[in-house]
Amino acid sequence: MITIPQAVETIIKEQPFISEALAEGLINVSALARKIKPDIEKILMKEIKHGAIVMALNRLNPQVEISLNRGIDKMISMLGDIIVRSDLSDYTYKNSDTLIQCHSKVFEMIAPHQDTFYTLVRGVHESNLVISSLHTNLVDEYFTHEVLHLKKENLSAITLKLHESNTQVPGFYYYILKAIAWEGINIAEVISTSYEFTVLVNDEDVDRAFSVLNKLRKKK
Repeated sequence: MITIPQAVETIIKEQPFISEALAEGLINVSALARKIKPDIEKILMKEIKHGAIVMALNRLNPQVEISLNRGIDKMISMLGDIIVRSDLSDYTYKNSDTLIQCHSKVFEMIAPHQDTFYTLVRGVHESNLVISSLHTNLVDEYFTHEVLHLKKENLSAITLKLHESNTQVPGFYYYILKAIAWEGINIAEVISTSYEFTVLVNDEDVDRAFSVLNKLRKKK
């Protein structure tokens, strides 16, 4: 049988921003209790007193305490350079038996150009390709027979150089993405390797996004 505290914890876990604000004492607990009361009653299938929910919220130890997490603070303090690349184009293609061959042809052509931004990520059903707009003619030429799902232009990439311990810190990527989301900046794509984390944003948002990430690094 699910208890009131368990139901409250379930609801709060589904809303990490609220959980974080609750951990920092930034939320009116009584008002939050009124807001989630219908959801709690739906889970428990009975009417619940407002005071019981308030009590459960006060006793709750939020699971997402990013701002208080020493591991994340340490990880942020060890961030390396922030690299910005602008004027990029983003393609999404349906996977096919010939897609990798097309990729190889484009990659061979741009290999001598060390400053060119180029990534290809293959998913289960589709592949995502990001390239400097200067060379989109190569994509249009060699991928002409592939099924294009989506093309986005006028994008910029912001790449964070990560410390090797980043994979051992729960919530690290959430911390980065949350900071960008709170500024109302839309993320077009996310590209990640072991020691690099890249977000693609619209060109007009790149200055704000860079400022957000740079402030994160400096305040630690």
